[in-house]
Amino acid sequence: MTARLYCFGESGNAYKAALTLELTGTDWEPVFVDFFSGETRSPAFRAINVMGEVPVLVDGDTTLTQSGVILDYIARTSGKMGGRNDAEAREVLRWMLFDNHKVSGIAGPLRFNMNFLPEAKRNDDVNGYLSMRMHSALKVMDQHLSGRDWLATDEPTIADTSNAGYLYYPEPFTFDRVQYPNIDRWMDRLSALPGWKHPYDLMPGSPADRT
Repeated sequence: MTARLYCFGESGNAYKAALTLELTGTDWEPVFVDFFSGETRSPAFRAINVMGEVPVLVDGDTTLTQSGVILDYIARTSGKMGGRNDAEAREVLRWMLFDNHKVSGIAGPLRFNMNFLPEAKRNDDVNGYLSMRMHSALKVMDQHLSGRDWLATDEPTIADTSNAGYLYYPEPFTFDRVQYPNIDRWMDRLSALPGWKHPYDLMPGSPADRT
């Protein structure tokens, strides 16, 4: 049965799920959610996810929300990218929690504020604080990747697809990968994996569609 991922191209959290589905060879299809027209606030979408967010993965009788839960499910059902033993699985989880709190959890709002929020509502002080927090986390990640190919184990895992969720997007959010040589090389390795695609090629919807 083909799994369905409710998503839209601009969502880095949805990209984590879409990319993991693709890299694990899972049979899936995207279901476009028109976030910028308010679809996630509609009663029909809230019936699918009361939180009013993407991604949502529907696989047969299973409906899952929150990207970390979805990544864990994909890893478990595919038998790929989740770590080969309990110790590796815990290390994968450690870096996924790091991402949720310190990388994507900061980069997502910062990118939205700088690019998609109406200019009159943008606050330089808020964005400056978010940028500082994000770069503090990226420094930790860059140092950890020194001499390593992947974040959690010696092979790509959902820790990598989680932390990379926002880093391939072209919109400015104060991140320049060349500032972080180990992250830069890690992103090259990830994008060289069979099945990797840019978020705007992997999921429907992009800023160009609204211009």
